[in-house]
Amino acid sequence: MRMFFLQVVQPAQDSSRMMLIGSIGMITLAVGIIIFVIMHQRKVIRFHLQMKRMEAEKQQLLLTASIRFQEEERQRIAADLHDDAGPLLATARLYLNENMVNLEKPAQLQNIFSARQIIDDTIRLIRNISHSLMPPTLKNFGLESATTDLFQKISGSGQINASARFHDYRERLKPDQELLAFRVIQELVGNIIKHSNAAFIHLTQNCTKENMYIRLHDDGKGIVQVEFDKLNHVSSGLGLKNIASRMNVLHGRILFEIDQSHTYYKITLEIPREYEQELSLVV
Repeated sequence: MRMFFLQVVQPAQDSSRMMLIGSIGMITLAVGIIIFVIMHQRKVIRFHLQMKRMEAEKQQLLLTASIRFQEEERQRIAADLHDDAGPLLATARLYLNENMVNLEKPAQLQNIFSARQIIDDTIRLIRNISHSLMPPTLKNFGLESATTDLFQKISGSGQINASARFHDYRERLKPDQELLAFRVIQELVGNIIKHSNAAFIHLTQNCTKENMYIRLHDDGKGIVQVEFDKLNHVSSGLGLKNIASRMNVLHGRILFEIDQSHTYYKITLEIPREYEQELSLVV
C-alpha cells in the first residue's frame, strides 16, 4: 500500500515540476517578446527621428539654395542696370547738358538725336531685363505657348532636334505656377543641352483631375533618381537645387528615369493643379 502511494506521489511531483518549468519558459518567452517589441519600437522611433532630421536638412538645403539663387538674381539685375543702363543714361545726359542751348541749331539737333538713340537703347536693355524676369509670351499666352516657343528656338539653332507637344492644357495653371514650371523646364533643358550631348529633346504634357504631368525625353547622358537625390544633397550643383526648390514651392515631384532599353532618359514633373501661393516664391 505504501509503495502504491509513493508511486502516485512521484508522478504528481513530476507533473508539478513540468508545469513550473513550462510556466517559467512561457514567462521567459513573454518577457523576450516584450523586450523585442520595445527594442523594435525604439529602433522604429530612431529611424523616424533620423528621417525627420534628414528631411529637415533637405528643407534647409532647399531654403539656402532658394536664398542664394534669389540673391544671385538680384546681383545680376543690379549689375546689368549699373554696368549697362547707368553708363548709357550718363552718356545721354552729356548730350543734353545745359551748354546745349549755346550750340548752333544743327548741333543741337544732332545732340538730341544722339541722346534719343541712347535712351532707346536703354529702354531696350531694361525691357530685356524685364522679359528675363517674366517672359511676355508666358505672361500673355501661357505655359504652352512659352514652352513651344522655347523649343522652336532651340530646334531652329540646328544643333539639336527639339519638340514640345501639349495634349491637354485647356485650363491654364495660376501665373505663379506657370512661371515656376517654365523656369524648371528652362533649367532642365539647359542642363540637357550643356551636359548630355543629346541629339533630341522631346516634351509632352497631359493632365489628370489632380495633377499636370510634364515629361522630358532625351537620348543624351542623363541621371537617374538616386543620382539626383545624391547631387541635391551636396554643396555643389546649384542648378539642381534651384529645380528642387521650385518643385518644392509647387508642392510637386520630379522623377529621373532611364528607359528599360537604355536608349533615352525621361524626367517627369508632377504638378498639383490645386495650388496655395507661398509667401515667397522662387522664380
